[in-house]
Amino acid sequence: MRIRTTSTQRTYRYVRLTILAATLLIAVAVAVEATVGGPLPSLSAAYYTPAGPMFVAGLVVVAAAFAALSGRSLEQGLLDLAAILALVIAVVPTTVESEVCGGAARCVPPAVVPTVVNNGVAVASVILVAIVAAVVLTVVQGTLSRGVVLTACIALAVTVGLGVWALVAPGAFLVLAHNTAAVVFFLLIGAVATIAAWRPQRAPRRFRPAYAAVAIGILIALAGLGATLVLAIAGVDVTRPVPWVFIGEAAALVFFAVFWLLQTVELWNEPDPRVRA
Repeated sequence: MRIRTTSTQRTYRYVRLTILAATLLIAVAVAVEATVGGPLPSLSAAYYTPAGPMFVAGLVVVAAAFAALSGRSLEQGLLDLAAILALVIAVVPTTVESEVCGGAARCVPPAVVPTVVNNGVAVASVILVAIVAAVVLTVVQGTLSRGVVLTACIALAVTVGLGVWALVAPGAFLVLAHNTAAVVFFLLIGAVATIAAWRPQRAPRRFRPAYAAVAIGILIALAGLGATLVLAIAGVDVTRPVPWVFIGEAAALVFFAVFWLLQTVELWNEPDPRVRA
C-alpha cells in the first residue's frame, strides 16, 4: 500500500536524517583515526588529524540542516543560533600542545591561523547574507513575526560580536572561541530537548522521558567537561590514563545523535501544516 505524503513532509524527514548521517560521519571518521592513529586527547582534536575534513564537513552539514529546519517556534529559533555555533566549532579549531606555541602551554598553531581567517571570513559573510535573506523572505511570504525578528537580531549580534572579538583580541579568540561555542551549542540542544520534554502540547507523552534523559545527559556531560577544564588549569593531566575530555565530548555527541533520532521518529508522520490547516 502506498503511503500518502507531502513534499514538505518528505523534505523534513530527509533533513533530520541528514543530521543523523552527518553525526555518524563525524563519529566514524574519529573512530577510525583513534583506531589507526591512537587515542585522541579530545574529539575536537580530530581537526588536526586525517579525520579533520570529515569533522569540519559534518559540522557544516549539521549547520545547514538546522537552518533548513527554520520555523517560527522557540525550538527552531534556538536551532538557528546553534547552526551559527556549529560553524564556529568547525572553522575555529581547539588549541593543542605544541613546540610552536612559544611561552603558551596551548595554542592554535600559527600555520593553521591563515586557514582560520579565510574560513572565518567566508562563514561570517554567508551568515550575514543568510540573515538578511531570511528576513526578506519572511516579509515577502507574509510570515514575519516578533520571533523571527528577535532570532535575526540575536544571530546578527552573535555574528558581529564574534567578528569584533576576533579583530580586537585575536589571541584570546583563537584560545577560547572553539570551547565557548561548543559549550553553548550543546546547551542550546539541551534546551531544545528540555522544551520537547516539558511542553505538553509538543511531544507525545511516550517521548517526554527520553527527551528529559537527553537534556540531563547533555548537562552531565558539560558538567564533566567543565570539571576537566578546571583540573587542566590546575595542572592536572586529564588525558592520562583516561582521555576524560574525549569521553565527555563523545558522550555529548551521542546524546546529540539520540535527540535527533527521537525527533526523526516522533515527527516522521508530521503533516504539512498547510494541509492540516
